[in-house]
Amino acid sequence: MAISSAIQRRDTVYVYDERGRLLYTRPTGSGPQDGLQGFTSTTVTIRRGGSVYVFDERGRLMYTRSA
Repeated sequence: MAISSAIQRRDTVYVYDERGRLLYTRPTGSGPQDGLQGFTSTTVTIRRGGSVYVFDERGRLMYTRSA
């Protein structure tokens, strides 16, 4: 199942597959630079505070980096 889209609504990112089904949601944080940074067919990148989190297509945390 590949990631087809990732959409931020307020402080939550919604990740969908190619059929439009919701795969998972993740919180973003409330800072001015926090939020969805981007996505590919296999990853979603979200910034929260001073860290950037990368999740796979199943919503599992792959790694964290400082922003």
